[in-house]
Amino acid sequence: MSGGAARAEAAGGTVLRTEGLVKAFGDHVVLDGIDVAVGRHEVVVLIGASGSGKSTLLRAINLLEPIDDGRIWLDDEDISDPRVDADRVRARIGVVFQQFNLFPHLSVLDNVTLAARRVHRTSKAEAEASGLRLLERVGLADRARSYPDRLSGGQQQRVAIVRAIATNPELLLLDEITSALDPQLVGEVLDLVAELKEQGSTILMTTHEMHFAEHAADRVVFLKDGRIAEAGPPEQVLRDPQHPDTRAFLSRLRAR
Repeated sequence: MSGGAARAEAAGGTVLRTEGLVKAFGDHVVLDGIDVAVGRHEVVVLIGASGSGKSTLLRAINLLEPIDDGRIWLDDEDISDPRVDADRVRARIGVVFQQFNLFPHLSVLDNVTLAARRVHRTSKAEAEASGLRLLERVGLADRARSYPDRLSGGQQQRVAIVRAIATNPELLLLDEITSALDPQLVGEVLDLVAELKEQGSTILMTTHEMHFAEHAADRVVFLKDGRIAEAGPPEQVLRDPQHPDTRAFLSRLRAR
């Protein structure tokens, strides 16, 4: 068992584990033997330059990108088995991407409740009651009947996160969820993620917000050219990185 998997097990059981994950686009290897584990109620943050493989890793875990080698487990199920029902697996995972991807023709409440009603067969009344409670928690209950184009970017991203957690997913994947936001809106979205952490959500996320990673992550994983160059607690990886590539990456970020 790798160090990350051992820590995930100690955290209360492993929700996600990848072993030797490989993905190439033609001759370009994007993921080159990735071993990562996320324990129950743990927040693991992936960092690295654009093109390092972070987003591809999240897409592979959500079965949106077929892998060339390796295995992926969600709890105890091998979801990389080609016989697996991908839609059933995705119903267990909440995903939020850089772009909000809200359906523009649906109200905020309909966006939030769509998966519960269509995928999980929850009654409309129950789904809407739960959706309104979640929107109340993020201060958007009064916008439930509004359409996405009437919301700010930060509000739209909060709705996207509410939509992702509305079905109580076993795992939440967040891919650079603040990169499309104006700087003044970044804080409100990251505050919501911090709240989800406090409530026990299991999260694997990518971000360039190092201050957030330092305070919210249980572990930080640095990817370089599709490989894990360094991984460990945030105080070690972000404050005292051991790998020269990690030091160089963090120096470039801080120089911006």
